[in-house]
This record gives sequence, C-alpha cells and structure tokens, in this order.
Amino acid sequence: MNFTTLFENIRTIHETLQSSVSKAINISITIRNWMIGCFLVEFEQNGEDRAAYGEKLLKKLEERFSGSGIKGMNERRFREYRQFYSSYPNIRGFIKEIIPDEAIRRLATAEFESTFRRLMTAGLESSDILPEKPHLAPRNLLSKLSYTHFAVLSRISDSLKRAFYEMECIKGNWSITELERQIGSLYFERSGLSKDKKKLSELVNQKAVQLTPKDLINDPISVEFLGLSDRAIVTETDLEQAILDHLQMFLLELGHGFCFEARQKRILIDDEYYFIDLVFYHRILKCHVLVDLKTEKFRHGHVGQMNTYIEFFRNEVMQESDNPPVGILLCTDKGKTLVRYATAGMEKSIFVNKYLVELPSREDLEKYLGSEIG
Repeated sequence: MNFTTLFENIRTIHETLQSSVSKAINISITIRNWMIGCFLVEFEQNGEDRAAYGEKLLKKLEERFSGSGIKGMNERRFREYRQFYSSYPNIRGFIKEIIPDEAIRRLATAEFESTFRRLMTAGLESSDILPEKPHLAPRNLLSKLSYTHFAVLSRISDSLKRAFYEMECIKGNWSITELERQIGSLYFERSGLSKDKKKLSELVNQKAVQLTPKDLINDPISVEFLGLSDRAIVTETDLEQAILDHLQMFLLELGHGFCFEARQKRILIDDEYYFIDLVFYHRILKCHVLVDLKTEKFRHGHVGQMNTYIEFFRNEVMQESDNPPVGILLCTDKGKTLVRYATAGMEKSIFVNKYLVELPSREDLEKYLGSEIG
C-alpha cells in the first residue's frame, strides 16, 4: 500500500458509510412520515372521538406537540404526511417487512401494537382514498428516494406522471431542486411530445444536479427527525461567521435600542426554508430589524430576497402595535462595500425619517464592514 492507495481507501470507506448512514436515516424518516399519515387517515375515518375535532384535528395535534420537544409536528407537515400516505399506499408491505414484530412488542404499548398490526395487514382495497399503484416497487422507491422527494412527488395527482418522475429521478439521481426544476419545466409533457424520448432523457440527465449524501443530512426534515439544532443545516464560510459574530455586538453596542432576538432565524415559505442572518427588535422604532449579509458583489436578487423576508415578518410576525419591519442588506465586493436599506412597506414618511435617525448610518456600516474584511 502506498500513500495514494491509503488516501483512496480512506476516502472510499468514508463515502460508502456516509452514503449508508444517509440512506438509513432517510428510510426511517420516510417510514415515520408514512405511518403518521396512515394514523391520521385511520383516525379521520374510524376514530372514536373524531367528530369532536373535525377540521381542527391537525391544528389541535400541532398545539399538543408544541410543548413536547419534538420538532416539525405542525399542521402543514401533517397535511403533507397524509397526502404522502394517500399517494403511496403500497409502502405498507415494505414497512411490515423491515419492522420486526419483536421491535414493536419491545418499544410500543399493547394498544399501539394492535393498531399497527391491523393497519399493516389491512387490504389496500379497504380504503376508498387509495389511488392506482405506482409502477415501481416500494423497496426500490424507499432505497433510492429521500422523504423530501416523496413530498414533492405526492403533489402530483396523476399516477402515470408521478411514476415518470419517480423513474427519471432514480435514473438521474436527482436532487430535490433538480426534481422540482424538471417538474416546473414540464419535462413529462415535453417527453410525451418528443419523438426521441431516450435522447431527451440523456440530455436532461447530462445537465441535472445530482443528489449527494451531504444533501440528505442537510435536509431540514432530517434535522428535525434527529433532534438537531437549526444551525446544523446552515453552512457558513469563516468570513461570514466572523462578520456575523462581530456585527451582532456592533449593533448592540450602538445603544440605539437594538434588542437581539435571533440568529440564523429559520422561516418556512411554502415548502422551502430560508435563513435570516440576524433579527433584532428595535424598542424605539417598535419594529423588527432584519440583517442579511452577502459576502459577494451586490445583485438585484438580494433586494428581492430581503423584501420577501420583510413581507413574511409583516404578515406572520408583526403585531398590531408594531411598525413595519425594516431590513439592512450588506454586500461586499473585494474590499469595497455596498450597504442598502430595504424599506419596503414603510408608507409613512415620518416613520422613514425616524428610522434613518435611529438606525446606524450607511457610513458607520461601511466603515464596520471595511474593517472586518480588511
């Protein structure tokens, strides 16, 4: 064995086991979410006290889980799990294979064991919500696709179209972003119109972004499942980390009324997570101040992103007694600094003037960034 062989052997064992762990985690997540959907449907159809909850069932569940310490159990997720179960009913047989009876008896209550056995052995035809069977075997699907893939695929009501994307996704080892991009580009419809479908498939997969084990571990759903902190899925360069460390103290030390509220604040819009670098509440302006750092040249899309954050806070976080949120966007470009204020939604000119007085000046921020970048 020479040095190069040693390096290759270590890299191979790392990549092999990393992939194995990622796959095991995601199969467990997928099974958990399918079973949650199964239990939800079972309760809605046969629950003893289902009438007492009605349409408020999912919201009541969210409220009960809010203090349990288990992340990700909210109304939106429950709807997603229920849809997943309805779209993939025949995963049932695979779950029964991989969860041995002894494990159920050892870990669960007798009541759960009874319910689990009944649901796992019930005939698929017993429910009127089940669509046509997918074309691919459950074992192949679960071993190749992450739960987030299933969440995207479950939104496709046409079983043939869904099966098409399943097969193409597995064949091309697509990432979530790539799957969504291909659905958005009407790949299924284009394939139907194409005379040379094989050639089109080859061209698509040549340009496709492929899934890696790291993508699976960084999936927000994986983080929730494993009980990790939000920061576990935020990757930052050393430069960004250092600037944010000092920026937080820089703003607090200004003495203008900044009250620190959150760092890497995670917000959910539709089915995608976004992170706001720093969030403060300003006790004088009585509004939230959102700070976003970009260690790159300013691009017009940065303002659009900040405005999205502002509108989210305005609609989801802002209280009646608050003024509209404001944003500070900092961009760097080879030592030169561009600082922009995102003032979307501040219709009252009096408030804008006060905001310009109370917040740090552009000159102060530019001086700060210049010293940090060096």
